[in-house]
Amino acid sequence: MNWFGFGFNGFGQIVPRRKGEKDEDTAKVLSPVALGSLCSSCEGKTRFDPEKQTETSEHTIKVVASWSQRAAVYRDGDPHVCMSGFISGPDEEHTGHAPESKGCVDALISERYLTLSFADRVECWSLKPTGNALVWSGVNGVQDTSDTGPIATLPLVPGGYIASKPPFYRPLSPELHAVSLALGSEHAVLLTSSGTVYSWGSGSHGQLGHGSLVSEDEPRVLEALWGVHMKYVAAGGWHSACISAGGDLYVWGWNESGQIGLPSKGLKDQSQRAPSTEKGELVVNKREDNVFISIQAFPALVDVPEVSEISKVSCGSRHTASITSSGNLYTWGWGHYGQLGHGSKCSSDEPKVVEYFSNGGMTVEDVVCGLWNTFVCATPRKRSPL
Repeated sequence: MNWFGFGFNGFGQIVPRRKGEKDEDTAKVLSPVALGSLCSSCEGKTRFDPEKQTETSEHTIKVVASWSQRAAVYRDGDPHVCMSGFISGPDEEHTGHAPESKGCVDALISERYLTLSFADRVECWSLKPTGNALVWSGVNGVQDTSDTGPIATLPLVPGGYIASKPPFYRPLSPELHAVSLALGSEHAVLLTSSGTVYSWGSGSHGQLGHGSLVSEDEPRVLEALWGVHMKYVAAGGWHSACISAGGDLYVWGWNESGQIGLPSKGLKDQSQRAPSTEKGELVVNKREDNVFISIQAFPALVDVPEVSEISKVSCGSRHTASITSSGNLYTWGWGHYGQLGHGSKCSSDEPKVVEYFSNGGMTVEDVVCGLWNTFVCATPRKRSPL
């Protein structure tokens, strides 16, 4: 299991910044780079040789990200969390083990809080440069100790979910039978055991998918998807996505930067204003559409070129990444910091394969979008027997 990162690196979330380097030198990682050891306390146990493409990780690792930080959750052996990124002040970066995470089975990170899930409790810690402080704890059985593993992953916990700010615990009706929950900047998207999708929160950019810009205080079913069994949900800054049991990808919400994969007027205007391509700032917009979508308030089917099925999707602030059933990674949306992984700062309103992985003989297993960056887990592609 080998993790890569690309996009915004202003606080050393992807690669460490050296003292004396200007922000513009290291703030943008335009192509995927191997993260190597994700934790100083696990040095030497998670190395990757990009030339030999050998898999040397000894751990099962989950990566979660906020705007300024990245956290690696080590889920076997000695479970714990290692963090990298901003702590406090413009020059304070931090990489290291979070001692309060020892024994945790899952974690989430936001700008101000680290949420840790243990076998018998959930804890929320305030992130401080002088040491993290426990601000909330709930005693809940959050893990099934049988061979089937966890019954819920964060932010879901029995009876509700954990929000990114106080009040941390928020109840959910048991009649929902929630199996997955994605939290956006101001909204939530929930998947039930029957494959039904619900959403609530701010609807200012159509991110709830109910056909309007009205907000919802309580979970409301997405009627446009009624009868279509879904298996995966994701939420970004102001857009949302889900995948059907058949591998179809639906996206809705704000399309300012092409993040929902439909023709973007914003990108068209930028391409017409851009004076040159010298610095790679131009957007990728080869569409000849006369109809542009600024807000898509209903779920729309996204056409990923030459792909029959999508297996996973993740949403950043204004970009989207998806994995195909064959293990290729496609990205689209805002690319100013290189978060699309195409080696440039171009944005795009059309899904485009990240060639670093497909041409490098790697199968993408997982993708996690931070707000302005992207983290990818990839393994050497298995060769077909002769």
